[in-house]
Formats: sequence, structure tokens, C-alpha cells
Amino acid sequence: AAAVERRLAEFRAARGRSAASSRSAEPPGKAAAPETAGGQRAAGSGGGAQAGPGGVTTPVWARPLLLKVLLWAVLLALFAELELGLPYFVLSLLYWMYASTRGPAERRRGELSAYSVFNPGCTAIAGTLTAEQLERELYYRPAAGR
Repeated sequence: AAAVERRLAEFRAARGRSAASSRSAEPPGKAAAPETAGGQRAAGSGGGAQAGPGGVTTPVWARPLLLKVLLWAVLLALFAELELGLPYFVLSLLYWMYASTRGPAERRRGELSAYSVFNPGCTAIAGTLTAEQLERELYYRPAAGR
């Protein structure tokens, strides 16, 4: 969490520097656009670009996620033309599920797995329905220790 906060502070500082330099480059008679509390310009100034780190704007067509989705769609159309669309779709979904899972090495310190058998001491996360709790609720027994 500290690393994320540090990167966010660096991004905000870089964006503030680029906004200050762009304001100084404007003619003296032209007023700068009003800024909101978060340091962003008023709505509608983004156009079709997104500000990246260092104040560099990235065009819509150059965003990595959009490019990946477009590549996947083009390949799906190609495989559908070859009558292999369904296997491509199923294999790409299986790959997506595999790629989106995180292993124990990628887990943050103190973060528990949703599956209690992978946690130290089989510790369950908050909100997990246990067999004992279900049995207690089915038979209307009071909870232990209450």
C-alpha cells in the first residue's frame, strides 16, 4: 500500500509540473482552465487522450488493454473463418483464468487466501460459512460462548 501511495504522489507531482509548464506557455491574455480539487482540469478537456506518467498524453488507440482486446477480436474472427472459433474462444478463456490467478509468492504480507486450506493454520477469512455455523443455524442452537 505504501508503494502505491508513493507512486500516486509521484504521478500527481509530475502532473502538477506539466500543468504548471503548460500554463506558463499560454499567452498572458488567455486564462487557464479552472482546476478541480483533485488537480484535474474541468470535464471535457481530455478529448480522446489519457494523461500518463510525466504528463505525456496517450492516445486512445495506444492503450495496452485496448490493443490486447482488439488483437483478441481479430484473432477470434480469423479462427472463426477457419471454423476454429469455439476452440479459440474456450482456450482463450482458460488462459485468461490462468493468467488472472495469483500464486502464494505474489500475495501481500498478511493477505489470506479465499481457500482456508492455503492459509496458515487453515484460517478462514471473514464471512466464510463453516459447517459448524451451518449446523448450528439449522438446528437453532446458540453459538458457543454467547
